Amino acid sequence: MDPKKKILLLTTGGTIASMPGGDGLAPQSSGVMEQHIDQLRTYYDITIRDVMCLDSSNIRPEQWQEIARHIYRAAGDFDGIVVSHGTDTMAYTASAVTFMLPGIGVPVVFTGSQVPLSEELSDGPDNLRTAFAMAACGHGGVFLAFDRRVMRGCRAVKVRASGFNAFESINARYVGVVTGRGLELNIPKTVSVPPALKDGISKDVFLLKLTPGLSPEIFDALVQMGYQGIVIEAFGLGGVNVLGQGLSGIRRAVEQGVSVVVTTQCLYDSSDLRVYQVGNQLLDLGVIQGRDMTSEAAMTKLMWALGQGMDAGQVTELFGQSLAGEITTE
Repeated sequence: MDPKKKILLLTTGGTIASMPGGDGLAPQSSGVMEQHIDQLRTYYDITIRDVMCLDSSNIRPEQWQEIARHIYRAAGDFDGIVVSHGTDTMAYTASAVTFMLPGIGVPVVFTGSQVPLSEELSDGPDNLRTAFAMAACGHGGVFLAFDRRVMRGCRAVKVRASGFNAFESINARYVGVVTGRGLELNIPKTVSVPPALKDGISKDVFLLKLTPGLSPEIFDALVQMGYQGIVIEAFGLGGVNVLGQGLSGIRRAVEQGVSVVVTTQCLYDSSDLRVYQVGNQLLDLGVIQGRDMTSEAAMTKLMWALGQGMDAGQVTELFGQSLAGEITTE
């Protein structure tokens, strides 16, 4: 009989570990998860470490760094790592950790639940089973497991507030699906790089969703506030409604060294600034195409790039590359 795979569970709080209190659900330490983890010990050699105990709406870039450091320090001692996390910001954390841990050699799998483990009909046990199976699969990378499906951490988006199928893999196939034959994997190859911890991150990045009639002065205001990066969720293929003065505002931001990335508000498909006149005008200004990246991935990739000390030219070059499957380059 093969020895059990050694899996580390890092807990960060979230709904999966919450208990009802006077003011509503509140996250607890891993003690509330022990009953369900004991069942999984039939199949895995499990170690549990509490990293933090937070509602995921309170998880900030500093916590991304803390999680990434815990993973990096432990990766050599385990076959895989599961991170339990609240669902509301899990896609941001999973994307950020993806970029912070290039070349990670073991599976790192984020999961959580829509209903606490303490409740009878929780989806938590099933999500934990899927996450642990993925963590034992031997394929390095950062993933997110939910509702019997596994996706890359940098392709995951929370699309439902309460439904059990809360997350979808946007513009990329699921890398794993649980069927009657077990966990069936289809993991595309990515560029192989030596494992490293690159956890520098910049908080000076703003995510801006365009709306009809938006004042073009917003770009000057963001520059004055010290932002070094702006991700614009534009219309359709990358349409921007701030012609004339608005384009001048974007131009001034770019000229002052601010990296401006344009994605689309459409959840599926890709932005393509080459199709329409306004898009080509943006490209002429030096705006960066986000292509088919999720907003979460574009935001965290830009935060990470600036945190590595990259200048605007280096950021532009980086966004043309797929580091971990976050963008379709062909």
